[in-house]
Amino acid sequence: MSSNKGLKKSLTKLQYHVTQEHGTEAPFSGELNDCKEEGIYKCVCCDSELFISDSKFDSGTGWPSFFDCINKEKIDFKEDSSHMMVRIEVSCKKCGAHLGHVFSDGPEPTGLRYCINSASLSFKKS
Repeated sequence: MSSNKGLKKSLTKLQYHVTQEHGTEAPFSGELNDCKEEGIYKCVCCDSELFISDSKFDSGTGWPSFFDCINKEKIDFKEDSSHMMVRIEVSCKKCGAHLGHVFSDGPEPTGLRYCINSASLSFKKS
């Protein structure tokens, strides 16, 4: 992960909590949840391009959801058995920032739902 001291200065408390302490923002609270604009979603810590607006969909869960990532080589997948359930955690491969989780209940064409915290993303409009 990036330098904690530098990240504490550059990120909000929520962004730091989510990306560095594996936190989760409250559902329907993230500024990117309802974003419908065309563009690219990047890691808030290192600017790595992770998701595009064409793969975003409204899952009704309260977090930005995507049925695919730009490139699976940019994401780390790890089993997460916290909170008395087993899920797959997704993190930025470049810097290790916690992004959210991926589930197998998404729409076609992948059947996946990347459930991502807004606090872990920045958005660059096309």
